[in-house]
Amino acid sequence: MPGENLTRTEARERAALLTVNGYDVALDLRSAIEPPPATGPRTFRSTTTITFESAQEGATTFVDLVAEHVHSVTLNGESLRVEEVFDGARVTLPGLRASNEVTIDAQCAYSRTGEGLHHFLDPEDGEVYLYTQYEPADARRVFANFEQPDLKAPFDFTVTAPASWTVLSNGAQVGEPRPVDDGTSALWRFARTRPISTYITAVVAGPYTYVTDTYRRTFEGGGELEIPLGALCRKGLARHFDPEDIFTVTKQGLDFFHDHFDYPYPFGKYDQAFVPEYNIGAMENPGCVTFREEFIFRGKVTDTSYESRANVILHEMAHMWFGDLVTMEWWDDLWLKESFADFMGAFSLVESTRFRHGWITFANRRKSWAYRADQLPSTHPITADIRDLEDAKLNFDGITYAKGASVLKQLVAYVGEDAFLEGARRYFKRHQWSNTRLEDLLSALEETSGRDMAEWSKAWLQTAGVNTLTPQLTYDAGGRVTELAVLQEATDAHPTLRPHRVAVGLYRRDPAHGTLERYARAEVDVAGVRSPVAELAGAERPDLVLVNDDDLTYCKVRFDEVSLATLRDHLGGLTDPLARALCWSAAWNLTRDGLMPARDFISLVLRFAGRETEIGVLQMLHGQAKLALDSYTAPEWRAEGSRLLSEGAVTQLRQAEPGSGHQLAWARFLAAVASGEHELRLLQGLLDGTARIDGLEVDQELRWAFLQPLAAEGLADEAAVNAELARDDTASGKRHQVRCLAARPSAAVKAQAWAGVVESDALSNALVEATISGFDQPGQTELTAPYAPRYFEVLESVWASRSIEIAMAIVRGLFPASQGNQATLDATDAWLTGHPDAAPALRRLVAESRDDLARALRAQRVDAGA
Repeated sequence: MPGENLTRTEARERAALLTVNGYDVALDLRSAIEPPPATGPRTFRSTTTITFESAQEGATTFVDLVAEHVHSVTLNGESLRVEEVFDGARVTLPGLRASNEVTIDAQCAYSRTGEGLHHFLDPEDGEVYLYTQYEPADARRVFANFEQPDLKAPFDFTVTAPASWTVLSNGAQVGEPRPVDDGTSALWRFARTRPISTYITAVVAGPYTYVTDTYRRTFEGGGELEIPLGALCRKGLARHFDPEDIFTVTKQGLDFFHDHFDYPYPFGKYDQAFVPEYNIGAMENPGCVTFREEFIFRGKVTDTSYESRANVILHEMAHMWFGDLVTMEWWDDLWLKESFADFMGAFSLVESTRFRHGWITFANRRKSWAYRADQLPSTHPITADIRDLEDAKLNFDGITYAKGASVLKQLVAYVGEDAFLEGARRYFKRHQWSNTRLEDLLSALEETSGRDMAEWSKAWLQTAGVNTLTPQLTYDAGGRVTELAVLQEATDAHPTLRPHRVAVGLYRRDPAHGTLERYARAEVDVAGVRSPVAELAGAERPDLVLVNDDDLTYCKVRFDEVSLATLRDHLGGLTDPLARALCWSAAWNLTRDGLMPARDFISLVLRFAGRETEIGVLQMLHGQAKLALDSYTAPEWRAEGSRLLSEGAVTQLRQAEPGSGHQLAWARFLAAVASGEHELRLLQGLLDGTARIDGLEVDQELRWAFLQPLAAEGLADEAAVNAELARDDTASGKRHQVRCLAARPSAAVKAQAWAGVVESDALSNALVEATISGFDQPGQTELTAPYAPRYFEVLESVWASRSIEIAMAIVRGLFPASQGNQATLDATDAWLTGHPDAAPALRRLVAESRDDLARALRAQRVDAGA
């Protein structure tokens, strides 16, 4: 990574100097199917011509390029000496004219880390698949460019590749591919794009299965819009592909955004590629959106998986306007695209698709990510201070996405939906094809809402931290509410008290039906330390007071003593699924904050999760219960907690409706927590067919889920794991096999896994992830203890020598959190104290892991005193 960083200051200086007129990029990908070289990485030819203007004649600038070799650099007809102008990451361009043309001919490396042009060899059929992934700044690994979002330009792409392949880019294909090499290869040419940023250009190439459809719309004035749709995946996944559902959601989304944005989709075609070994969920490349292929389901999944896929499809679609048409000037304002896409993804999901309960998932899952991120030492305002590209890479986080989206949901409650959407429409039309800052959006919203957005922005976008809201009640002699007030708190580190538009709900028990029902509700503007809710004075005494009912604002919710006691005994009685999800979320925050013993949270899950109707909430509870057991319970109680969860999972699995999503969720949870002999024997029986649960189909994905705990317990050896791979000799099967092998309880196995990830770069990004996932298993702390000191020894060398994506995976994934002791916390503090000059992004990752460990130790102490 040294030399590959770009600072905000450098970007601003270059933007002030240059105007980019266009790119002509030619990629020769025929080498992708050739045998790999004896030494060094596999490479491809990349030739780029850039035309641009300079505001200052005679000035010097640079082009970004990460390449194995540069054949030539020609500036304004003059050949420059490569060894003088190329340093491995930049090409210096001296003596600029007012108008300039530079051509750079290079050999760039295919990637195996998911950054740049990724090369994947399918073990199932030997086919090669390629795709690009750039954000924030990896286009320079594929072609020479000015790698910053505010130097937008049109792009012309040509690609030479095997003639049998499907090749796609942002623009539509122009004509038929021209045969070369006696017809074994061909050259594709793509239509010139509109002005876009480098990080959203794209190429996808390989023998993909490609399915097409068409979206048509007639506007009120009689105008018609026709958008060619495409969906593609590897041939090996084609039998699992369901493009009909993907196209249905796509068309519903396009209808929604055309209805609300009043700006026709501006990028021509709309391809969606599901690609292998993808590091993230998806990427909003205009006209050529890429997704992780795990969104193609190889086995039965719950509705939550389909909802999640639909949400991601709509999130990326929202980016076509927020991010692609109008783009932030620099990564400080990343939220201008990600927060809006996250919010609009959930909004459009609920309003236009079959997933009408999307806000429940948002409240329970998405905001949980935000609450965690906002309490880390690295929390930051939604509008962040991004000094350089390494900062930018780490800010694709729960603040920028989920907190930002939550704050926009609060903004809609504050200014009204109509004013919010009209502000967005003006923003698009005013800034189309250009770059913006925070004040550009606020200006449009002020116009449409009539509100002063400066104060709102200062409180919500420019300060960090999450507020806590707690109800305070007094009653008269007859038991009626004399006053209900909402108390607002902030932490010492982030003391801002914010304006909140909240609903406060009053609930009471119906003993005859065992339910908790809302009987009163009031909306109020919370400001300052204490805000009375006048409308609820005189109400009958509630059994439960829920602040932030309907989830209008972004806050942590606390309960008064009576309400908390009610939830402990009757949480499952809440009939409203959103209210129930909010109470589960609040209980989880209490657990994380050390205000509720972890064993009490586990008890709630055991008592009430079986009654949870929302499958997404149930699966979230499963994950939280597992984390509570492994990290937040007192170590001396952990075996008992494991037994209780394991037995509870079996009970619920047998009681769940046969063939239901709930049954599948409990089966997967059993695989995650199984510890006793009986439960492990059940998993083994389900694998070998000697046991059966009515309605439970043990498909290949579920087989791998059952095999991993058996491997981790030493009940499935290498031969058993390899036999499973023989049943499923696919890319997905290989990842599962690697994970299971690394999970085995053996010192030799751990040594091999460590060496494969830390001491070698031979593994692809997907196999690095799988190995790390298997390496550190609960109950194996003695086996992994020797690697705790080694982790701190290798941090800086890993950061210096590996790509940022792989380095981040190692730093996060191998942090010795499972040691769960003060010694590990002390070692972390010692490293942070002793390495003040380590890369800021590296220090941030270590500090975040340190904070998680410190929180776990505090929670363990609370649990021990329960």
